Amino acid sequence: MAKEKANSGPLARRPDNSAFKQQRLPAWSPMLTANTVLPFFYCMAVLCMLLGVWLLVTVQNTQELKLDYTEAGTCNACFAKRENASNALQPCNCTVVFPIEKAFKGNVFFYYGLRNFHQNLRRYMDSRDDAQMVGRKKNLKSPSTYCEPFEKDENGLPIAPCGAVANSIFNDSFTLVYHGSKGSTIHVPLYRSGLTWYTDKNIKYRNPKFVVGALQEYPNAFAGTAKPLYWHKPVYELDPHNPDNNGFINEDLIVWMREAAFPNFKKLYGILNRVSEPFTEGLPVGNYSIEISYNFPVQYFRGRKEVVLTTVTWFGGQNHFLPIAYLVTGGLILLLAVILTVIWWKFGKDGKNMKE
Repeated sequence: MAKEKANSGPLARRPDNSAFKQQRLPAWSPMLTANTVLPFFYCMAVLCMLLGVWLLVTVQNTQELKLDYTEAGTCNACFAKRENASNALQPCNCTVVFPIEKAFKGNVFFYYGLRNFHQNLRRYMDSRDDAQMVGRKKNLKSPSTYCEPFEKDENGLPIAPCGAVANSIFNDSFTLVYHGSKGSTIHVPLYRSGLTWYTDKNIKYRNPKFVVGALQEYPNAFAGTAKPLYWHKPVYELDPHNPDNNGFINEDLIVWMREAAFPNFKKLYGILNRVSEPFTEGLPVGNYSIEISYNFPVQYFRGRKEVVLTTVTWFGGQNHFLPIAYLVTGGLILLLAVILTVIWWKFGKDGKNMKE
């Protein structure tokens, strides 16, 4: 009886008297002294600052040109025209002229940018049907309720693609023109494919299974659906020059559907095709112009539009955040190390000079 009581009492829950359970295993505890801590601080400061300088030099080697065309050149008339709601869907063409004073060497990327456009709003981001975009017939005919009020048109037909994200797609188009020294005019060739992530193009976005790829078969694939309210053309006619770049796998649509995290962002529009002169080495010095089909209104949300021409390095585009972060971090660590060194030097490592 006494043994049973011992097993059922408080002593029964006591851990075994072993080195592991009683936490008596041998351990090593570092002795943090000035001779060990201060060199570590100085080494970390030097390392961060060297990385920051290296990344800053790398970023400075990239070239970037930003051109706000919201009201630039002849686009001022288009901007004024868009203030009239009755003209919101009427096309408007304009031209912006600009010089390139230093040649862009290597691959050149053409972006369009928006300012003050909040793609990161939760309700906006949820307003889409990913099951529809993957080509499911059920969702093609009956879109998700998350797409409301862009789920069906005024006639009750389901919208494809549905939702606020697709409905607000950026629909300005650009033609970059190079003006040679002898008065010649050359259209700068741009790759309009290969702009998306592989997983987006081949997995996340697909057309309905019965779509083979021929242009004349697309209307049958999307029969019984309507285009988004603010679109000029249905989804199967987005790219009349490349039949395989239509429907839900249109690259401009896919790029737009990947929402930006910040209100000021840029998205890839094209890549310089360097197969012909004078663009084999990049964009040469000279005068250029951009012919713009001005369709996307921005005055409703007080936004701005821009085009960005940039080169890239192994580090990416011209982004100074990480180099500056390394430099600031290294400077703070160095300042802290100096302060600790002064304290140690003044009071001594044994603390005899410290006042109690």
